[in-house]
Amino acid sequence: MKPASIVVLASILLSVTGSAQEQKSPAVAPMHSMVRPGQMKWGPGPPNLPKGVQMVVLSGDPTKAEMSVVRAKMPAGYKIPPHWHPTDEQLTVLSGTLSMGMADTFDPAKSTDLGPGGWALMPATVHHFAWTKAGCTIQ
Repeated sequence: MKPASIVVLASILLSVTGSAQEQKSPAVAPMHSMVRPGQMKWGPGPPNLPKGVQMVVLSGDPTKAEMSVVRAKMPAGYKIPPHWHPTDEQLTVLSGTLSMGMADTFDPAKSTDLGPGGWALMPATVHHFAWTKAGCTIQ
């Protein structure tokens, strides 16, 4: 995925999903935020991801070089083709199993299964792919 595609993807995410953005006080200090699962406004993923994923932006602005938190629900059989990001990306598996690999081609034999609590770091520009047999939720 090209860097320009990432910016478009993040812009679309912000426009089609609800957001529980951090609020700022007049002194520009972050305020305490809490969001119950039922308050999250999920929406379809952007068009440059395969159809079927649901996403919500929980904090920050993924179109900027700042920390942001995005949650995604992937259905059974979902596949994300090889791509890369211009900045480091970290994820935690919240439910289900996500299989990930570091390669230029989609090859399930080169992937690692991550279950609930599993964590991954994809350094900037490293090509990677992901898939799930039975569905999963990541953050």
